[in-house]
Amino acid sequence: MSSPDRPLTLVLVGPMASGKTSIGRKVARILDVPFVDTDKRIVAAHGPIAQIFAEHGEGHFRALEREAVAQAVTEGGVVSLGGGAVTDVGTRTLLAQHPVVFLTVSADAVAARIGGSSRPLLNGDDDPVARWRTIFEQRRGWYEELADLTVDTSRRPMRAMAEEIASWRKDHP
Repeated sequence: MSSPDRPLTLVLVGPMASGKTSIGRKVARILDVPFVDTDKRIVAAHGPIAQIFAEHGEGHFRALEREAVAQAVTEGGVVSLGGGAVTDVGTRTLLAQHPVVFLTVSADAVAARIGGSSRPLLNGDDDPVARWRTIFEQRRGWYEELADLTVDTSRRPMRAMAEEIASWRKDHP
């Protein structure tokens, strides 16, 4: 599955509220490897994402994100990326070297998941689900391009999805 010089790595990508963190934690437990959420690493090192966006802009955040992703995939384990990480060409180039699972989700399922969200790209006066749809459609091609496996998280039990992903990863060293 992995060699001593190359740790097992699995990257989860997908839109906001697709379950990357929740499912990623479960997959990591099943595979008995570390779990890394790159957004949480960025927050720990640089402060809240909304504040980074407000003070420095999205470009600065994406650069921080690219560094966090590079570090995480080097360490190995299950790595959950923020929904917009795929917008950065450097990050996409890096991800092409690792197994990537695209977690997709329907807009209907997302509606319940993003209520009261503090996600900077969903802030504004318009409907957050409509904004989510627009952002997802803008990024969908990158998710699909990078994906070695696609899993729809809209309705299935989280444990079943985690087991499916872990089993797939064991079969694809």
